[in-house]
Amino acid sequence: MPEWYHLKTLKPPSVETVTWAARQPLPPSTSTVNVSVNEATEPDRRDSESLADNSINGTTLAPVDRGFGAWSFLVAAFFVQAIVWGFPNSSGVFLASYLNDPRFNLQKDSSSLLPFVGTLSSGIIYCSGKVIPSSVVNQLIILQGVIYAIGGSLLWHPCISYMSEWFVARRGLANGMMFAGTSIAGLFLPLILPSLLNRFGAPSTLRILSIVILGMLIPLLPFVKGRLPESRVHGPNARLTDWSWTRNRVFWLVLAVNTIQGFAYFVPIIWLPTFAMGLRVNGTDSALPVALLNGGSVFGRLVLGILADRYNPWVLGSMTCISISLATFVLWGVLSDNIAALITYGIAYGGLAGGWSSLWTGFIRPIAKDDPTLSTYIYGLLMFSRGFGNVVSTPISTSLSRGYPPNAMNGKTGFDVAGGRFEKMIVYVGTCFASAAVVALAGWAVEKSGPRRT
Repeated sequence: MPEWYHLKTLKPPSVETVTWAARQPLPPSTSTVNVSVNEATEPDRRDSESLADNSINGTTLAPVDRGFGAWSFLVAAFFVQAIVWGFPNSSGVFLASYLNDPRFNLQKDSSSLLPFVGTLSSGIIYCSGKVIPSSVVNQLIILQGVIYAIGGSLLWHPCISYMSEWFVARRGLANGMMFAGTSIAGLFLPLILPSLLNRFGAPSTLRILSIVILGMLIPLLPFVKGRLPESRVHGPNARLTDWSWTRNRVFWLVLAVNTIQGFAYFVPIIWLPTFAMGLRVNGTDSALPVALLNGGSVFGRLVLGILADRYNPWVLGSMTCISISLATFVLWGVLSDNIAALITYGIAYGGLAGGWSSLWTGFIRPIAKDDPTLSTYIYGLLMFSRGFGNVVSTPISTSLSRGYPPNAMNGKTGFDVAGGRFEKMIVYVGTCFASAAVVALAGWAVEKSGPRRT
């Protein structure tokens, strides 16, 4: 029987048979008809790609940069940031209170250990630590510092990770809005804390705030979720296989400038209320500089987040760092012999220095390209380096503030407040930001000259 007649009279195979056969490798045969993928028609290719996409996704993904999912996540992340960073950004108020509390300031090494409470507290699960009353400095460091930090990291890092799923083209703006939340609580909390501390004391104040924080977190957490469905992320986590970016000089300059900036950034946040106490003002007025510093940070983070999507982050970073250095030497060092000048410095400092983290997206983009795994990894390195600078700056600034009588008469400049207690600290902050500006200019020059490998 001719072969053409045999093919024509064969019974068509079932769909199940075709499906099974498509999954099995065929043995070599001269009678097997080989069809090249390139010979497939364009409609067939589109249908195949569509089917493959549907089989992988299983559901329609929410749009990026827009829609309810993206904006509800951003709003929730904004408030989570506010809750997580409210206490660290108000730590200076607690420090001023602890240094004037005989239960703490009379203990051994209290003046050098108490600043670590605010430095280490970078998270939120605060209520778990405040069930236990703290009357020893070491307990404060463990509960309000370390445990708070562990809890906060469990909330903060998912927000950072999910951001790259929800926002792509407008990521700089989204990061600026999210990081602006870190300063919102720092704007209002320092104004509330002095009256609460005076009325209830530190232990009761912390318990009250822990209950309020828990009540605020519960309705927010359902919106802090990723854009990709769970079925897409099951299995081993994505890992870096190409480490060539570590030979990129731009990366190391980013890490260097970020660390140097971190060495100075947190010092005014911690010490401005204590500095204000040296001006003989009450507790509420002493909290105004750091409160308005956080208010200025809201503006700075939004503006730099928008600018980071349009302009070179190295130029923006160098301009802000040199401006902060000048403001520190002039507004804080020379003019802040009164509370009005100190408040002015707080606003200027927050507006200029507070937006630094909004530039990270611009720094990372040319290094990581379109690799989300690498972007997240570098983001984590920047957070680590800044946190390292934060922790190390505390013993440095504490040692620089020693050796001066706290009740000494003030002179005619900010350098002379409390008998010159803060003079070296002011010089340290201004010098760090000037150094960061120099490194930022070097980074801009290297990036402009083209990609280089070490």
